[in-house]
Amino acid sequence: MQHRPRGLVVLGYHNVEGTACFPSAPGAGSRGLLQQFTALRKVANVVPIEDALQRMVDGAPLPPRAVAITFDDGYRDNLTVAGPMLRELGLPATCFLVPELLSREVTPWWEELAAAFQHARATSVGWAEQRVPLGSPDERRAAFKNVAADLKAMNGVRRRDAVKDLVAEADPAEPYRPEREFLDWDGARRLQDYMTIGSHSLRHDILSCEGADEQRTDILTARRRLQAELGTSAEVIAYPNGEATDYDARTVEAAERAGHTFGVTTEPGRNTAATPRFEIRRSVLLSERGAVELLKVMRDLVKSRTPQTAAQ
Repeated sequence: MQHRPRGLVVLGYHNVEGTACFPSAPGAGSRGLLQQFTALRKVANVVPIEDALQRMVDGAPLPPRAVAITFDDGYRDNLTVAGPMLRELGLPATCFLVPELLSREVTPWWEELAAAFQHARATSVGWAEQRVPLGSPDERRAAFKNVAADLKAMNGVRRRDAVKDLVAEADPAEPYRPEREFLDWDGARRLQDYMTIGSHSLRHDILSCEGADEQRTDILTARRRLQAELGTSAEVIAYPNGEATDYDARTVEAAERAGHTFGVTTEPGRNTAATPRFEIRRSVLLSERGAVELLKVMRDLVKSRTPQTAAQ
């Protein structure tokens, strides 16, 4: 009987507790994350993503039910909530950080816009040659979802300008303060007590919307800044947003030229030695949904075949 080679399931998280962009009930995130981590410790072998991916490429065996835990963006509760849980349970993880978010050179546009709509004093904003209502909570959530989808199709310069105009027109009752939700460089250094660090690009632009030269500069600069500030090798990059349309062949080339050994997406699937090194599959979870969602994802992924698609 032939045995299928053991593969690797990569799980991805962002924030733990609720935010304007990712709302959840108070405390639900930390309770759910603890359930998920505790379940993982029982049903899986949690391994560092960097080591596991290299072993897979080298043909070295992985333990059965191998799982890697990752976080994106550098939310503050990755340090204050997730980190201590990981240490208590003895689980490795990696966090993919954005240098210009850490230095406050850019803001997390998705959270700033969601907060502006949530706290808007204006009853509507102009977008796509129409007025988008901001009256009820449901209208505000729908407005954010629809506008954010359009913004993701823009390059970084256009997106930042558009967000600035939208926030000004929404006239939120209070300004967005990224330091409440996101780490700075000092926090990133302390995060290394709990997780290894990878790159999530320089300023969280959707890379496929940028030119080839812009992508090369972005990815190389991001890795160098993480290395200089944190002393990390930052071997792995996770593409912002990470769906199939958010990176392309130019992204893969830029990541390899910058010295990265692997690139991580948010396309779900089980990874094997046949998975392209710069299209590693990853399933994104919401912590507040607890162990039920985790176990469902694990069952689905362990049974699945990894789609073999190259960046277009």
